[in-house]
Amino acid sequence: MARNGDETGAGGESAGWLGHVCARLRARTISLNARTVDATDGDSAGRWRELLAGAGVKSAAVAGQGIFRDAASDALVREAFFDQAAKTWRLIVPDFGVLEGPFLVAALEYAGEHAGEATFAISLASAGAIGFSAI
Repeated sequence: MARNGDETGAGGESAGWLGHVCARLRARTISLNARTVDATDGDSAGRWRELLAGAGVKSAAVAGQGIFRDAASDALVREAFFDQAAKTWRLIVPDFGVLEGPFLVAALEYAGEHAGEATFAISLASAGAIGFSAI
């Protein structure tokens, strides 16, 4: 399930999740990445590579396809794409966990049959610190 929104109330204080459920994704791919920083030098034991713990850049990418819940959901995601501003997303993956944080809509595709439902495909790219909580 993909939710778009924020966690602030009037005046910027925390007010719990104020998001909008946009869609239930039928297929999804979640990529969590952390680049490594090579700290190997001439004094490294046996000349084996040494990596600097916790120094690499982390990123998350999410891709999926589904059907929007309603026209308002479609409009929110389309607006996020065209604005190219980081929006707070909460991505709930059953039996896995919840990813939450700022994402940019990197790609948005629409498809459909002549007499069928319209579907969409979306790719989100992390744009800041992403939190994870297990379900």
